[in-house]
Amino acid sequence: MRDLYIKTSILLSVSWMAMNGVQTGYEIRSDKVDAPAAQSRLVQPEFTQPITFGEEQKVKKLAIIIDDFGNNQKGTREMLSLPVKITAAVMPFLATSREDAEAAHKQGHDVIIHMPMEPKRGPASWLGPGAILSSLTDQEIRKRMETAIDSVPHAIGINNHMGSKITEDKRVMSIVLDVCKERGLFFIDSKTNHRSVVGKLAAEKGVPSIDNDIFLDDVHAVQHVKKQLLTAAQYAEEKTFCIAIGHVGAYGNRTAEALKGSISELQKKVEFVGISELVQERTSWRPDLLPKK
Repeated sequence: MRDLYIKTSILLSVSWMAMNGVQTGYEIRSDKVDAPAAQSRLVQPEFTQPITFGEEQKVKKLAIIIDDFGNNQKGTREMLSLPVKITAAVMPFLATSREDAEAAHKQGHDVIIHMPMEPKRGPASWLGPGAILSSLTDQEIRKRMETAIDSVPHAIGINNHMGSKITEDKRVMSIVLDVCKERGLFFIDSKTNHRSVVGKLAAEKGVPSIDNDIFLDDVHAVQHVKKQLLTAAQYAEEKTFCIAIGHVGAYGNRTAEALKGSISELQKKVEFVGISELVQERTSWRPDLLPKK
C-alpha cells in the first residue's frame, strides 16, 4: 500500500510539472557591437542545469548608468530627481563635475567617473579635458587617472567616455586598471569597441570589471528610449540583470522623459539598482576596498 502511495504521488507531481511548464533553467548570451548604435541581441536560450523544484526566483535587476554629468547638461536635474536609483557617471575637470557628484550622492545615487578616452574616430573636442590618449607616456596616463579620481567626490568606479581606441590598447588599459586596483575602484566597460581587452586584462589583474549591455539613447527619440528600456527589462528577466547606459546632454531631456514615463511599467518586471550592487554580486569588489579619506 505504501509503495502504491509513493508511485501515485510521483505521477501526480510529474503531471503537475508538465501542466505548469516547469523545465530546465537556461543561460542567455549576448553579442555586442560597436557603439554608439550598440544594441544587445537576445539569442535563443541554451539549456543547462535544471532548476531545483521549489527554488525561489531571483529578483531581476536593472542598473541604469547616465553618462556625461559634469557640465550642467540638459536633463541633469531631471535625472538626479528620478524616484529610482541610477548611477551618475561624472566627467572630471568640468564646470559642475564636483557639484553633480555631490548632488547625485546626496540623492542616494551611485557615482562613478566617466573617464574621457581616445576614440578611433571623432574630434578631440568631444573628449573634454584630461583625456587618456594613446600618445601619452605611462607616467602621464597614471597621473591623469589619479588626478581624475581625486577630482570627483564619492566615486566608486570608472567607465569610459568614448574610448574605442584605448579599450583595445593593452599598454594603456593595463595602467588604467592598475590605478583602479590601487584605488579600490571597479571598471565598467561601456563596450564602444567589441575588440576591447578590458575584460581579459581585468581578470588577469584581479580588477573587478563588468560590461554595459545596451545603449538606451543611440537614437534621440523618446519612443526609441522607451523601447530600449523594455528591451533592457526583457534582458534582465532572462539573464537576471542588465546594465544600460543613457546620457544627459543635448537630448538629455528626452532620455529623462522616457525614463520617468517608463518607471511604473518597468517596476513590474525589474528592480532598479545602483551599479555597485551588481558589481558586488558579480565580482569580489566591496565598498570597504575604497581608501579612507
